[in-house]
Amino acid sequence: MRAYDICTRDVVCIGSDASVTEAAKLMRARHAGMLVVTVQPDGERVPVGVVTDRDIVMAVVAAEVPAATLAVGDIMTAPAVTCGEDHYLFDVIAIMRTHAVRRLPLVNADGGLVGLVAADDVYGALGLMLHELNAALVSEQAHERVART
Repeated sequence: MRAYDICTRDVVCIGSDASVTEAAKLMRARHAGMLVVTVQPDGERVPVGVVTDRDIVMAVVAAEVPAATLAVGDIMTAPAVTCGEDHYLFDVIAIMRTHAVRRLPLVNADGGLVGLVAADDVYGALGLMLHELNAALVSEQAHERVART
């Protein structure tokens, strides 16, 4: 199974020049814990960073900095850790583990944003694969019982 098969295609994006207040409002409106910070050099959204709800808490709220005075670019994590849309689940897990992230923007061969894969998506896909494996084992056992009688 490939990353694109399990990703969310409706990715919530923001520009680096937007205020942190705008980012927080967008997160609230879209129920998103992370925004992908993008630029559009040739009309295609290219991820350059990410900003999470945790980034806002750590860099703004805990530091007691007025959110309206900061731009997303001031607190985003850059560069964005991304994954190719054709990467297999094992590759996705390895990238998440190596970079200690739970969400990965997916990019096409040109670097354009095509989706977002989260650890929850990976868990769901692996759960489905394990369920299918279990069904195959049960079927094999039933087939073997019939063949032996």
